Amino acid sequence: MTHSTPSFRSPATAPRRTWRRTAPVAGAVVAALLAAAGCSGAAKPAGSGPAADASKLTLTPTTPAATGELAEARWLLEDEPDSLDLDTQGSSAGRVVLTNVCERLYRLQPDMTTKPFLAERAETPDDRTLVLTIRSGVTFHDGAPMTADDVLWSLQRHADPDMEQGDEFENVASMKKTGEKEITISFKAPDALFLKALAGDAGIVWNRKQVEKAGRDFGTPGQPDACSGPYRLANWKSGDSITIERHDGYWGDEPLTERVTFRWATDSALVNALTTGAADGAYAESPNTAAALAGKKGIAQYYGPSTSSLVLIPTARGGLKDPAVRRALSLALDRKGIAASGYGGMVQPWSTPVGSGAWGYGKPVFEAAARAADAVAPASPDADDIAAAKKLVKDSGVDAGAPIVIGADASQGRTVVANAVRAALQRIGLTGRIKTVPPAQFEQFYSDPEARNEIDVLVGDWYISKADPVGFYDNALTGSSNNWVGFTDPAYDAMVKKALATLDDAERAKLAAGIQEKFTDAAVWISVAQVPSVLVLDDELTGPPASMAYLYYPWAADLGAKKG
Repeated sequence: MTHSTPSFRSPATAPRRTWRRTAPVAGAVVAALLAAAGCSGAAKPAGSGPAADASKLTLTPTTPAATGELAEARWLLEDEPDSLDLDTQGSSAGRVVLTNVCERLYRLQPDMTTKPFLAERAETPDDRTLVLTIRSGVTFHDGAPMTADDVLWSLQRHADPDMEQGDEFENVASMKKTGEKEITISFKAPDALFLKALAGDAGIVWNRKQVEKAGRDFGTPGQPDACSGPYRLANWKSGDSITIERHDGYWGDEPLTERVTFRWATDSALVNALTTGAADGAYAESPNTAAALAGKKGIAQYYGPSTSSLVLIPTARGGLKDPAVRRALSLALDRKGIAASGYGGMVQPWSTPVGSGAWGYGKPVFEAAARAADAVAPASPDADDIAAAKKLVKDSGVDAGAPIVIGADASQGRTVVANAVRAALQRIGLTGRIKTVPPAQFEQFYSDPEARNEIDVLVGDWYISKADPVGFYDNALTGSSNNWVGFTDPAYDAMVKKALATLDDAERAKLAAGIQEKFTDAAVWISVAQVPSVLVLDDELTGPPASMAYLYYPWAADLGAKKG
């Protein structure tokens, strides 16, 4: 997913921001990098590298600490940001840059836990009140001190319904400055995920004067940033590059790397630039890119926790409207084969719709729940699984002669998944037909119910922006815009509502495990694989997090040389 995709709101409860991952936009500006390296020729196509064993991928949140300083790092994005105002354009490309420049009230750590940051302390005098104490001594890049007024103004800007983070505030009743360093937020109902939202873009603190001075031009090339982070925005040459530089007046620890220059590339161009040494690193959004770089000399790869997953999203149009048939398909699907053939072993067969990076708390509970879900979503189906699936199909009375239409685009991964779905349907006595559409039309499946009238299941992918599985499961609430199959269960709805209002992490984890069990048993969505975060890096460099935290954590501040 890129974060430029919209959030999808669930009407049955306070909306939660969930995100869909999309294919990166084609087109790149890497000519300068490649020319500087004096290279020519094409790299291997993405996914043509040796297949890894997905079951043996070790997910680590961090890389070894750097000890040496670095004058400049050349970093690749998969597309150019539309804007560096994350309130108006929340793209992942913009976030990878700006997370080193702009700080948040809470910070998402590499291990996907959260902690207070620009808010030095948070107190909850009751379950509907949050009191934030603002950190002293923080200055913006123009030298102005950060004040509680800046914090309140920033929160109010984020809360605007027209802004990217507006839905995070729909449960907020009021926000007030209640002291020189204090903001008090009152809620309409207890909100378990709000603090996690403050570790995301809803927690960015802007320099109000800078934003208002720039007006509508804020976030565009030629405008300064309005933040307090370890780096400042030095230059944005539209269509060419973005440069950030270490801020000498930073209130916190000084980064080892003085400057980071970002350019953008996709697919083979990105692989080529990294292979030739024309670029120093990238967070690879595509597993196929990681597969193409596997084993390349001079390049280290690190795999970290992520909330991303590959999923099948059924509709209520045909045979998959029956939960028994959905369960049968899940039992018969060869997830291990999909991981090897479609993604070079860079994804892991997975039984839940949320990647393990969402386990920012209650990890033992979520691990046990995932193991239990393996029974309905095996990595490789055995004879007993196929027999059970065939019986489910037979007992359902579904019309075996009516083809189940599988929506996909022509990308390698989705093509492999679609063919695996068709093969699984054939194994259990059903017929599958693949409908391949152009990428632009594929995107309409997510947003346009009429487009989905032509398919029975979509080969999709998804991630959530918070390290909490509860933030995903509102997708199956009665009436949710993402509940395409029309699943309805009052007990499920009540469990989700209760979990969203449960502030105690241990209790919420237990509730989430029960919600997950209902979701997977009903196969509202069918999980295929989890997609780890992948950091590819010149093997003389180290330090940044490998986890999905790189979207919200100042990863460049940890980057440096292995040797001092």
